[in-house]
Amino acid sequence: MKLLLTDSGITNESIQDALVGLLGKPVAESSALCIPTAGYAGPGADPGGPWRFISGRSANPMTALGWKSVGVLELTALPSIEEALWVSWVQAADVLLVNGGDALYLCHWMQQSGLAELLPSLPDTVYVGLSAGSMVMTPRVGEDFVGWKPPAGGDSALGVVDFSIFPHLDHPACPENTTAAAERWAAGIGGPAYAIDEQTAIKVVDGAVEVVSEGRWKSFEGARQ
Repeated sequence: MKLLLTDSGITNESIQDALVGLLGKPVAESSALCIPTAGYAGPGADPGGPWRFISGRSANPMTALGWKSVGVLELTALPSIEEALWVSWVQAADVLLVNGGDALYLCHWMQQSGLAELLPSLPDTVYVGLSAGSMVMTPRVGEDFVGWKPPAGGDSALGVVDFSIFPHLDHPACPENTTAAAERWAAGIGGPAYAIDEQTAIKVVDGAVEVVSEGRWKSFEGARQ
């Protein structure tokens, strides 16, 4: 699977170019599935958030980029659907667009639904995360970002990549997400990490990591408490 782990979606030309490069064809020739699930449990969650994500009316629309087609994959529904059916939908998609919200809630439902187990079998599929949709692919989110608490506790996510992500760096809507806060967070993560702002994404292909940015970001290599 090819990953584009964004802070706030496709916010500038550099991130857009990275997306097209991963797809290997224009957006207009690519089919997408959007996954709104994390939006139901994020800070200040309301039913309008997932709707805005699905409809392309959010501040940073992901579904309104001009895709050939867009479908909705709601993870909480998958356990009650024939597995072969929804797996065929995922396999047919060129890209998965994964909403922000609560990363651990998303992690729980990616595991419960079976999607997490399926992802390694999709080498040509592009995964585009938005905030929590990016953080879920990391080993840990850090205690600062634990909202919804998983049954087993802790702050572990899927660990598809070997680094953690501190999102919304110095964003006016997140005044607590300062560089100093990111440094404190990284000290407790126990591994490589990045703090990224809304103009930044992290591209991962075959284990190779590249930061794509027209904004601000900071790396913390092997930070330990």
